[in-house]
Amino acid sequence: MRNRRSSKWTTLAVLLCFTLLHQADRLIVGPLTSSIMDSFHINEAQMGTVLSGALVTGGLLFPLWGYLFDRFSRARLLTVAAAVWGGTTWLSAIAPTFGWFVASRAATGIDDASVPGAYSLLADTFEPRVRGKVYAALKVSIPVGYVVGAALATFLAPRIGWRWVFVVTGAAGMLVAMLVALFVRDVPRGATEPELAGVSEASLTFHWSVAQRLLKRRTLVALYAQGFLAVIPINVVTFWMYRYLETERGYSGQASLSVAIVTVTGLAMGLPLGGALGDRLFHAMPRGRLLVVAATIPGSLLLCTALLVPATGHVAFALLAMTGAFLTGFAAPNIVATISDISPPEVRSTALAMQSLVETTGAALAPLLTGVVASRISLGTAFLVLIAGASVLWIPCYLLALRSVSGDIEQTRADLRARFGN
Repeated sequence: MRNRRSSKWTTLAVLLCFTLLHQADRLIVGPLTSSIMDSFHINEAQMGTVLSGALVTGGLLFPLWGYLFDRFSRARLLTVAAAVWGGTTWLSAIAPTFGWFVASRAATGIDDASVPGAYSLLADTFEPRVRGKVYAALKVSIPVGYVVGAALATFLAPRIGWRWVFVVTGAAGMLVAMLVALFVRDVPRGATEPELAGVSEASLTFHWSVAQRLLKRRTLVALYAQGFLAVIPINVVTFWMYRYLETERGYSGQASLSVAIVTVTGLAMGLPLGGALGDRLFHAMPRGRLLVVAATIPGSLLLCTALLVPATGHVAFALLAMTGAFLTGFAAPNIVATISDISPPEVRSTALAMQSLVETTGAALAPLLTGVVASRISLGTAFLVLIAGASVLWIPCYLLALRSVSGDIEQTRADLRARFGN
């Protein structure tokens, strides 16, 4: 039992390292945007293709990765993904022309689609009652990774150039690949589900018929729709924040880093609190996790309000952005945990991959649309239109999911009991 617990926490620690450093590499292009644009002599619309390319690649590959994670060893596939991350980032560092740079950055999206495998592995490693907190820990690594990437870009790029920054983050991918290979072990699918106690993993093999029935869960369909809209504001801010602060608000590099750290700190605080609240309410009622997600609504309103603050209102802007990010952070761990609660274990990676596919589609459009609007009007207008519009359209999808989630969770549990007699 002691070895089992040790292995469980080792797996979580390594996957936290994976997601943190991977996000630092993935998001570092945002703080480096101005340097890259100057190097290749391109405008915002052209830079938008760079930001969107990796997202499109990842989106196209999510179904394949989901299938592979449901059929084969998740630990070995994650090792491959980390190695791909390192290799493709090194290609970005040596790209001689803008066209090659677009292609190499697009190739970095190959490993982005591996995220569902990590979530699926953790769902079978930790019990349902703590999934919100576990997923929140993994989600916290995303904003922390952004800060790490921003710090690397701010302090290293002026000294060694943006290309050598990519060399450093590519090396991190290779290091993580070794850590996953050495310390992460797969576990039987469904190992933590109470309804599957005593059922062997051989009984939980992937079947297309089970995967196809996922779309009959109304909650999943609604969550997929809201996921497309929910990621638009996140990716607008993530990829264009530094450029926005520099051009629209006149911030220096150090000041931009300070605002980014404050905003990301709010998000990093909201993720674990949201996950913990979701777990607590889930014990009381099946829809408890999604009730917590409602905090996104006032959070989005505060983010839009921050954009209307005059450029001289540095403190007000930072506080509104931080508070808005804090509240929107409640959603992510609870959405992923709800999808895991509804999905049968043998197709859980596929269910999470479908969510990631839809989210990546929205995420891929966000930087490109922002760049197009910015090149014609202004970056500030692009921020306000895309964030406000996506937030308003998100609400009906969320309400549909909230209405049906209790019935879909019970249906999934009943199906497992009927299939395996527990």
